[in-house]
Amino acid sequence: MIMKHRDYYLTIADTLLILGQRLSEWCGHGPAIEEDIALSNVALDYIGQATALYKEVSEKAGEGKSEDDYAFLRDAWEFKNLLLVELPKGDYGYTIARQFLFSTWYYHFLEALHNSKDEFLKGFAAKSIKEVKYHFQHSRDWMLRLGAGTEESNSRMQAALNEIWEFTGEMFINSKAELEAIADGTGVDNAKLLDVWQRIVGAVIQEAELTLPSDAWMQKGGKEGKHSEHIGFVLAEMQFLQRAYPGSKW
Repeated sequence: MIMKHRDYYLTIADTLLILGQRLSEWCGHGPAIEEDIALSNVALDYIGQATALYKEVSEKAGEGKSEDDYAFLRDAWEFKNLLLVELPKGDYGYTIARQFLFSTWYYHFLEALHNSKDEFLKGFAAKSIKEVKYHFQHSRDWMLRLGAGTEESNSRMQAALNEIWEFTGEMFINSKAELEAIADGTGVDNAKLLDVWQRIVGAVIQEAELTLPSDAWMQKGGKEGKHSEHIGFVLAEMQFLQRAYPGSKW
C-alpha cells in the first residue's frame, strides 16, 4: 500500500519530534520548578503528537517500519523538520521566543488543518489544538513578562528575537510535499497563515516593549532535508540507545 501524502505527515511529525526533544533539554534545568514541569509537559505534548503521526505512517505507508523506526532509524537528510526547531535551546528567553513564534503559527496551522479532507489529520488537528492553545498562552505570557521586565530580561529577549527571526520564514513556504497535499485538500497552505501570524506576533512584541526585527533573508531547506549542523547533535543524543541496542524494548 502506497501512502499518498507520506512526506506531508513526516514534515509535521519531524518538526514536532525535534522541537519536543529540544524542549526536553530543560527537564531539570528550568528557572523555576513550575517552568521545569511546564516545558517538560509541552515537550511531551509534541512528542505524543509526533508519535500519532508516525504510527499512522507506519500503518499506511507499507514500508514495514514502526513509528520508532521513523524517529530513531533515519539519518539527518531524511528528516523534514523546520530549521527553527533544531536550533540549540539557548537561554530561557531564547526558548520562550522560539516557542512563541512557533506556537503562534502552529495554532493557526491546526485550525486550518481541521478542514482537511484527510479524516485522520482532521481528527489530529481537533485533538492537538487543545494542547497548543496552552502552549501559545504560556509562551505569550512569558514574552510579556520578560520583555517588559528588567533591562536585562528585555535585552535578552530582543537578542533572541533578532537571532531567531531569519528562521521564521520557512513556516510560510510550502515544500513540494505540502503543495501536493494542498492540491487535493489534504494540506494547509502555509502562505495564507502569514498575515494572522504577523498581526499577533507584532502586537505581542509591541506590548512586550520589544522591537520587531527588520525583514531579512529567510533561511529554508529543512523541509527538504537540508539542515543546519545542529540536527546531527540532536539526533545523536535522541537516537543513541536505539542504534546502540537495535530492536531493544523498554
